[in-house]
Amino acid sequence: MTVVVSNRGPFRFASTGDGGFEARPGSGGVVSALRPLLTSGAAGTGAMWIASALDDGDRAAMDADAAHVGGIALRLLEHDADVHRLYYNVVSNGTLWFLHHGLFDLVRRPRFDRRFRESWAAYETVNQSFATAVAELAADGDVVLVQDYHLALVPEMVLRARPDLRVVHFTHTPFCGPNSIRVLPDAVAVSLCRSMACSAAGFHSARWARAYEASAREVLADGVDRRPAFVAPLAPDGDELARIAASSEALAAGAELDDLVGDRQLLLRVDRIDPSKNIVRGFVAYDELLAQHEKWRERVVFVARLTSSRQSLPEYLAYTNEVEQAAARVNEQWGTRDWQPVVLDTEDSYPRTVAALTRSDVLLVNPVKDGLNLVAMEGALLNDRDGVLCLSRDAGATDILGEAALAIHPFDLEQTAGALDQALAMPAKERTQRAARLKTLTAARTPRDWLDDQLRAADSS
Repeated sequence: MTVVVSNRGPFRFASTGDGGFEARPGSGGVVSALRPLLTSGAAGTGAMWIASALDDGDRAAMDADAAHVGGIALRLLEHDADVHRLYYNVVSNGTLWFLHHGLFDLVRRPRFDRRFRESWAAYETVNQSFATAVAELAADGDVVLVQDYHLALVPEMVLRARPDLRVVHFTHTPFCGPNSIRVLPDAVAVSLCRSMACSAAGFHSARWARAYEASAREVLADGVDRRPAFVAPLAPDGDELARIAASSEALAAGAELDDLVGDRQLLLRVDRIDPSKNIVRGFVAYDELLAQHEKWRERVVFVARLTSSRQSLPEYLAYTNEVEQAAARVNEQWGTRDWQPVVLDTEDSYPRTVAALTRSDVLLVNPVKDGLNLVAMEGALLNDRDGVLCLSRDAGATDILGEAALAIHPFDLEQTAGALDQALAMPAKERTQRAARLKTLTAARTPRDWLDDQLRAADSS
C-alpha cells in the first residue's frame, strides 16, 4: 500500500445540513495531481492519505466517521488550534517558505527568540503526530510519500519507529543553499537536513536538489549517512486541462476576455499574491515597457489573475496592498478613456484561469524563486494563440521549458521590459515554433510519471 502524508488533504468536508457531509476536492497543485492518481489505483493495490483536519467541517466529518472518499483510505488528524497555527504560520510559512525563496530582509528578519522556540516545538509536535499516525496505520513494508516542507521532520520520526517502511520526502519549493541554511538556529538546520537525509529526498529541479545536498553537507557532521536526492518534475494533466477548457464556464470567460481585450494583445500573469511571485516588479517592468516603447500604448492589456494567499501573515497583507498600488500607478500613468493598461482579476475560478491561459499572447512568469511553477506548463499545453512564455530563470520549470521560453531576470526590470517587448513583437513564424516546442516539452511528462519516480525512489531505499 502507498501512504501519502501531507498537511492539506485531497478533500474538504462540509455539512449538508441533514446529518450528512459533502466531500469537495481540496485545493493546491500537489493535491490536484495526486488525488486522481490514487483514486484510480495508479499507486498500486491501495492508498491511504493522512492529512490535517483544517476546519470545523473536516473535524465534524471525522467525529461522525464520515470522512470517506472512494478509492482512498483517508485519515484526518486533529491538532490543537494554537499548536497548528504556530506550526503552519510561524515556522512553515513565516520561516521555511521565506528561507527557501530568499525572501528574508536579513537586516530585520528573522529573529529567533522565545516565540520562535515555542513555534518550533509546535512544528515538532505536529510532525510527530503525522509520524505516529503513519507508524500505527502503515502495513509492513509500505511506501510512505511525505509531501513538502511542512513535514520535513516526518521521515526520521517514522523510520525511528518503523524502519521497515520505505519513506520518500518530496519538497515542492526551492531549497536554500549552504549559506542560507545557516540563517536557521543550528539545531533546527540539523534537524531538518538530518531527517530529509535519512530518506529519499525529491525535488522538481536539479538546481534545488543540488542546493539541498550542499546544505546537508554544510550542517551535518561528517559520517552522517546522507541519501542522494532525486529529481522528478511534476507535469500538468493535459486531458483534465482540455476538459476544463471545453467547459461552459471557461468558454464564457474566454468570450469575456475577447470583449475586454478586443484587437489588442493580451499579456497575462496567473499567481497567488505572494512576495515570491514578484508581482510588483512585473507591473513596474510593464510600466518601463510603456515608457520606452510608445507603440505598445493602447495596444496591450495586462490581465493579472490573482488569488489571495496567507492573509493571516502581515507580510502578505502588506504585499497585497503593494500589488494593488503598483497596478493603480500604471493605470494612472498610462490609462485613457478607452484603455485600462492593467486589469486585476481576483475571482477565484480555475476555469477563468484556464480560459486566460488559452487566450493569452504573452505569459509572464517572473518569480523570485519557484520550486516548479505549474502555471508556465499549463499555459504551454493550453494556449491556442502561439503565446510566448517569458519565464524567470529561477523557476524550476526553466529546467524543462527554458530552451523555448524567453528568459527573465527576476530583479532586472529593464531586461524584463526588453523581454516583454521582444515577446509582443515576435514574428509569427518564431512564435509558432516556440509554442510548438513548449507543448512538446511539457507533454513529455505526466503526473503519473512524477508519482512513478517517487515510487521508484522508495523501492531503491
